[in-house]
Amino acid sequence: MLMSMTGYGKAECQIQNKKYIVEIRSLNSKQMDINLRLAPLFREKELDIRTILTQQLERGKVDCSIMPDNNDTDTTAAYINVPLLDAYVKQLQDFATQHQLDSDILAIAMRIPDVTRPNENSQLSDNDWLTLKDALQNAISQFNNFRRQEGQALQNMFTEKLNDISELLSQVEPLEKERISKIRTRLEDNLRLLSQETQQATDRNRLEQEMIYYLEKLDITEEKVRLANHIRYFFQTMQEETGVGKKLGFVAQEMGREINTLGSKSNNSEMQIIVVKMKDILEQIKEQILNVL
Repeated sequence: MLMSMTGYGKAECQIQNKKYIVEIRSLNSKQMDINLRLAPLFREKELDIRTILTQQLERGKVDCSIMPDNNDTDTTAAYINVPLLDAYVKQLQDFATQHQLDSDILAIAMRIPDVTRPNENSQLSDNDWLTLKDALQNAISQFNNFRRQEGQALQNMFTEKLNDISELLSQVEPLEKERISKIRTRLEDNLRLLSQETQQATDRNRLEQEMIYYLEKLDITEEKVRLANHIRYFFQTMQEETGVGKKLGFVAQEMGREINTLGSKSNNSEMQIIVVKMKDILEQIKEQILNVL
């Protein structure tokens, strides 16, 4: 079963009479890239939180936020440093008066560092940490369920596209037989256009050998077999455990090589049209493989 690198999960927890929201979202990335935003109360646990995310999310560009709920009206978790705020406001007012500026002094002062800070008496207890870990685990569980749903949609898309390529491949065989016959006929017709003297001097046995050699170079049997095998292996790989995105990318590369060789050997306009359709479908597959975990 495939899993997508795109995911979303959310959970809530109550710690020290304040509600916190745990939110995880991710996009595709070649490796694990975690952007973590934590409320000051949880900063001491940053390394532990990163370890949990790395172990359970495997890969992706992950944004994780553990912040207080903005709608929570509890006022015990933070305080305003009133003396510091008074000093800043007085200085800002004096500066504004001196330079004849019209500004919202309080709004400016409130954005100055250390004016508002977490309550220094607040410390994360062991029970608080367990509560936070439970919420984090719930968010991860939702996140992984989202990834599975997206992965199933990707798997359905890949199945449809691979079946389309297989169908196009089956259309090549009748054209291939017709193509060989046309090439042989064209070569013989060109030979007949030569002068009588040149035709008599031509070694028919050698001509047959050269013709066979030329037609063998245009033979696409091996390419068809390998492409069919790659398609089967793609299906098999999709049934494996998670973390197959890179492997699917390698299989798609090999499919592209065989399709390109079919095009270069085709020497037939109808076959080239089929090859172009195959390439178009394969590009759609490659684009979506980037989202597979």
